[in-house]
Amino acid sequence: MVMMFLEKIGEQVIGGLENAGRIMMLFIQTIGRLNHANFKHVIRQMAHLGVDSLLIVKLTTLFTGMVLTVQTAHEFIKYGAQASVGGVVAIAMGRELSPVLTGVVVAGRVGAAIAAEIGSMKVTEQIDALRVMATNPIAYLVVPRLIACVIMMPLLVVFADVIGTLGGYLVATLYSNISSYTFLNSIKVFAEVSDVTGGLIKSMFFGGIVAIIGCHKGLTAAPGAEGVGKATTGSVVTSMILIFISNYFLSLLLYR
Repeated sequence: MVMMFLEKIGEQVIGGLENAGRIMMLFIQTIGRLNHANFKHVIRQMAHLGVDSLLIVKLTTLFTGMVLTVQTAHEFIKYGAQASVGGVVAIAMGRELSPVLTGVVVAGRVGAAIAAEIGSMKVTEQIDALRVMATNPIAYLVVPRLIACVIMMPLLVVFADVIGTLGGYLVATLYSNISSYTFLNSIKVFAEVSDVTGGLIKSMFFGGIVAIIGCHKGLTAAPGAEGVGKATTGSVVTSMILIFISNYFLSLLLYR
């Protein structure tokens, strides 16, 4: 019984290492093909993967900023620290909440879409047709999506920072009776440019993770509708896990 358990663990570890190796090889091959990017394909993917995700990102971060202010303002007012509410909300949104929540939302929407689209192409042998036409699938499919995600994620995070802080401002002034000047001055006093730029740097890594994982899952999808479904689910789950793990190490590097 113990030996069977150890064998299963060993198989999972080996399988995980193999997947990590394949993902790294795909990333290296994609970087090597960046100079072959098709500008029109990149713009199309930026619109599809970035602009179409803006509404859900704004809704998510708006209510996150509002909830954060509801939770913190009451406690801060209790201890006479209401002059810090705006700064705390802005720093929390800029450093962590905006990039991480945007990454999670994009992983759920964009990562799934990438895996489903490329997985369907693989199942219907369209990727083999690209090779027959002497078109490199990585240059044609992966490179535009990687560039689009890396460019659009920071832009989405900028909107998330503004909308999330605006939500906090509305709750602070209308619900918690904190003056507009107190909230805005708190941001000016406590928040720094590095709080925002650090979140933007994180978002670029998160965008790369979503694109590479989505493309990898699509390119390795098993035949049939079930294979595409598993690839889509695996893309979302793996991307989210890697976003949270990388967020920890990026926070250590950026905010030591």
